[in-house]
Amino acid sequence: MANKNIFKSILGKLIPRANAVNEAGGAAYKLTPKAALAQYAATGCLNATYYASAEEQLQTVLTLCADPSVKAEFIAKVALYSRDKGHMKDMPALLCAALSVHKPELMARVFDKVVDDGKMLRNFVQIMRSGVVGRKSLGTKPKKMVQEWFEARSDDQIFRASVGNDPSLKDVIKMVHPKPRTPSRAALYGYLIGQKHDADALPKLVKQFEAFKADPSGQVPEVPFQMLTSLKLGADHWKEIARNAPWQMTRMNLNTFARHGVFDDKAIAKLVAERLADEKTVERSRVFPYQLMVAYTQADAGVPGIVREALQDAMEIATRNVPAIKGQVYICPDVSGSMHSPITGVRKGSTTAVRCVDVAALVAACFLRVNKSAEVIPFKEDVVSGLTLNPRDSVMTNAAKMTAIPAGGTNCSAPLASLNSRKAKGDLVVFVSDNESWVDQARGRGTATMEQWNLFKTRSPKARLVCIDLQPYSTAQASDAGRDDALNIGGFSDQVFDVIAQFAAGKLGSAHWVDVIEAAAL
Repeated sequence: MANKNIFKSILGKLIPRANAVNEAGGAAYKLTPKAALAQYAATGCLNATYYASAEEQLQTVLTLCADPSVKAEFIAKVALYSRDKGHMKDMPALLCAALSVHKPELMARVFDKVVDDGKMLRNFVQIMRSGVVGRKSLGTKPKKMVQEWFEARSDDQIFRASVGNDPSLKDVIKMVHPKPRTPSRAALYGYLIGQKHDADALPKLVKQFEAFKADPSGQVPEVPFQMLTSLKLGADHWKEIARNAPWQMTRMNLNTFARHGVFDDKAIAKLVAERLADEKTVERSRVFPYQLMVAYTQADAGVPGIVREALQDAMEIATRNVPAIKGQVYICPDVSGSMHSPITGVRKGSTTAVRCVDVAALVAACFLRVNKSAEVIPFKEDVVSGLTLNPRDSVMTNAAKMTAIPAGGTNCSAPLASLNSRKAKGDLVVFVSDNESWVDQARGRGTATMEQWNLFKTRSPKARLVCIDLQPYSTAQASDAGRDDALNIGGFSDQVFDVIAQFAAGKLGSAHWVDVIEAAAL
């Protein structure tokens, strides 16, 4: 008979030594500077989280950007990934600002891809002016890029981008002095900054807006919703706004439309539903799947069924790249106390109602919808028993059942320990957590999660472990250093599903997620 003590000793040596303490005080593995920067870029919104302040996140990102092992080319690629695939706003703007100091020519190469709308432009300028990257003025190269941003856009695009403050587009124009090349652009700049201008030369859209302000009985101009909220609008005006609203505005204002009688017109209700469920429009909108869940769950009774069903159709589109995995899949959503914090952090006056646990439940429900035989194992200080989920139910329905579970402590090893206790086998285990495990304490050199994972691997040697981290921290419970069976990935966009699909199919290298970002073309 084999010596069990020797076997346990050998098994323990295979577990990498924990080399960090996480924010909750538990043993953890420190991410490499590259992986940590990617993690922050995909999850950090520069707002206070459960364990870290906005200032701490900011300083961590800037420190990582200055690390000798993090080259400027990688920072540029992370900025692109964060904006294009991760759909983030503040973080890619911050990385662009950091590049303006580290390597301005690289910043110039990615600027227009990252700073792709008015909101992103204002974010970039705000960060530059704050002095956090080491300068309080734009500087020659950034100023030139901002000027080129204006030159590359039409009069109507610039006018529609003039919503928002701190800084306003007016402030930006005064700062960089873009040169108008047409009479209409000269008039527009004068109009926006409150200087003398030729009213007759103003773009047609601006004239329509001013005419509507003077006499709201006319046709509603196709301008951002925020430009019209201070005006006295009737039911017909609201219906016209709904007819012309872009996708994101439609999603965010369903209750407003219902409150103003828009959906009393069945034709408009049908139009709105078709817009929300349009495949190409959903893809272009860069919508987070959780944003659709919020729109659905917060829709008032006045929002008709056809519109609510369209949101579910949009959810199917937004999550259709959830991989179908051959074999047995286990999905482990964390429902502990820290997961009940806002997914994008706390920001005074604009904190999202969406919690990390909502996103974890949504991811689990999406996997279950595609992988009918998957088993969902919610956990806190221990696994949660007694939860019944039907793969045929909608993603929304199953997610709601999981978010109703009471909170508790965090024990990331609990699902694996449960699987090991019943000698279960499997092909893919997916955790959705903030990875701030503290209840479980390892008996050996590594974390309890890695101890339990190695034990699971003795029965399922080809199994793979994926840990989706929803918060901007720099540690993990599973080590992926030098091994091909574990993947740490950050974020809450649909791109996460695509990376998991590649990993499950064996298409990623040893550096896993960092490889995906490195492969991007500048």
